[in-house]
Parts: sequence; C-alpha cells; structure tokens
Amino acid sequence: MSAAKRLRLPSAPWTRAYEAASARWAALPGWARWVGYALILVAALALPSIPGLGDIMAPGSSWERILFYPIAIYVLLALGLNVVVGYAGLLDLGFVAFFAIGAYTNAILGGTYGWGFWTVLPIGIALAMLAGLLLGSPTLRLRGDYLAIVTLGFGEIIRVTANNTEFLGGPRGINQIPRPPSVEGVDALTFSITDSKPYYYLAVAFITVFIVILKRLERSRVGRSWTALREDEDAAELMGVPTLKFKLWAFTVGAAVGGATGVLYASFQTAIRPTDFTFIVSATILAAVVLGGAGHIPGVILGAFLVAWLPELARDLNKYRVLAFGAALVLLMIFRPQGLWPSRLREAELKEGEGGIGRLGGEVGAVVTQEGL
Repeated sequence: MSAAKRLRLPSAPWTRAYEAASARWAALPGWARWVGYALILVAALALPSIPGLGDIMAPGSSWERILFYPIAIYVLLALGLNVVVGYAGLLDLGFVAFFAIGAYTNAILGGTYGWGFWTVLPIGIALAMLAGLLLGSPTLRLRGDYLAIVTLGFGEIIRVTANNTEFLGGPRGINQIPRPPSVEGVDALTFSITDSKPYYYLAVAFITVFIVILKRLERSRVGRSWTALREDEDAAELMGVPTLKFKLWAFTVGAAVGGATGVLYASFQTAIRPTDFTFIVSATILAAVVLGGAGHIPGVILGAFLVAWLPELARDLNKYRVLAFGAALVLLMIFRPQGLWPSRLREAELKEGEGGIGRLGGEVGAVVTQEGL
C-alpha cells in the first residue's frame, strides 16, 4: 500500500458543504451569480454599521478601526502573497518588502512632495512590480528553502535600507503623509483621523478589484501555468511551459497587490517607520495563506480574517494571547494541513502527497516508513 493511501487527510464537514454549494452555484444562471456577488459586497460594506457587532467581535477595541487594520490590510496582503505561494507554489518569506515599497512611495511623493493619493497609487504599484521583477530575474532559478532564504534577505534589505537612509527618514520614518481626497458632502468618503469607515470602504473596493483580476488570471493560460508549476515544475518545463517567465509573472502580480496595499496603509497611518515592515509581517501573512487554504481566494480571505481578528478577540489574555494564538495555529495545522477552506484541486494534491509550496513540505501527505526507504 502506498504512503499516500495509508494517510488520509480529514475532510471537514464545511468542505463537503462548500463542494455541494459550489456545484449548485455553478448551475445558476449568470445574472443570479452576479446578484449573489452584489449581496456579499453589500454585507461586507455593512460590517462597520451593524448594531452590537463590534461589542461581540472586538470587545474593548474599536471595531471600525480593526476592520481596516489589521483585517482589510491583511486580506489584501494575503491576496497578493497567495499569487506567489498559492498559485505558483513559490515560498516567499520577504513579501513585506513590496508592502514597504508602496508605503514609502506614498510617504516620499505624498508627504515630501505633496502628490495626491490617486497619482501616487499607480507609481507605488509600478515600483513594487519593478522590485518583484528585479528580485525574481536572478533568483527564481532557485527552489525551496534557497528561494525562501533569498526572499527573506530581500525583505530585510529593504527594511535596513529604509532604517539607514536619511532621505527615507531613517529610524524616525516619515510623517505627515496626506490622506486620500475626500468627496465633499459624502460622509462615507470623508477621510479623517477620527473615522476609519472611509478607509475600510476604500479597502473593500481594492479587495473587490483585485479578486476580479486574480480570478481572471486564475482561469487564464497564466493561471494554468502557475498550477502546473506548483504541482511539478520539472514536468511543466518538459511540457513546454516557460517556467521562469511565469514565476516572474507571479512575483510581479503579487508585488502589485502588496505595493497598492502599502500606499493605502501609509495614507491611513499618516506616518510610517521601518519597524512597521519587519519579518513578522511576512510570516503572519504566510500563516494566513496556509491556514485558510493556499490557492483558494475564499479560503485565503478567511485565513487572513482569522489571523487578524483572533489576537484582538483574545486581547483580555494580555501577554498570553500570542501563546494562545500560536497554539491554535499549531492545532489547526496538525488536524487541517490543507487549510480551513482549500480548493478541491489543492486538497487532492495534498492527498497525493504533493504540498506544492516551494517543494518545502511537499510530502505533506506522505508517511516515510522503513519499507518505503
């Protein structure tokens, strides 16, 4: 009996329910699906205004503020990292670098030179994509832990450079970053220091746009090439897939999402410092992607929400809340290594023993025994 057959990953009830619901959803006419998407969007926009929800979800904290940061910001970052880790199977431990590049672009162009938010946004995205291209071109021939070490080093290079460059504010960072322009007479689009709702609504708009773009890519030739890379890079190359080209695609697309998120974050904070962009941010977002279900957008959103929200819910535990949060993640990875809400393809890969994240832990579903050596 093969190792993959000896170990069966548990299939959660919600996974089976999701598969049944997916089949029904696919059978609906197009207009009905669009109505469903609109209802989900309306529900997301209503979250800050539901009476009593904040007392349940974030007792002792500002629910409106938490909805934007960390929840919405983590969701955006997880969507970007999911392109690299979930779609292409490349282990990136320095994703925070693209987040920092977007934030510092807004800080310099907006805070120092007075450029507007909507002018800075495409520049921040372009610079982050350029950084992804420059990082990927010489390093994406590496695999597994070697690629992880290089990306980790890149993230630290960006942080240390910002910390030691006077033009970037050094360890003091940059202050007085302008907010997005408000729409006069519309409270939901009046950006101020006292109201987090407009930032949350803007973040929801960003999330919606990126989900549409990423789903289009997922169903295109690019997405199919990423899937082939994740499952078996050597086989994909033998079948004619230009692996380096599509790895660069993954890095640049993921970097674009990270850069846009950094621009938005800097406008909300109005002051950034190098300590905002440490390795722990990359590790947390990676945990969100793996926890929710790498390669599956609904699962990644769920994972990012839980990683951002659970520490806030456990705030009463004081210094023990991080310990409790870490223990919960360990238990989830023991009993649900495929994630809380994986795609059917991803779950099948894990059952066959192919982890597909940078070939690290690629034998998640395998059990090595003496007879198998």
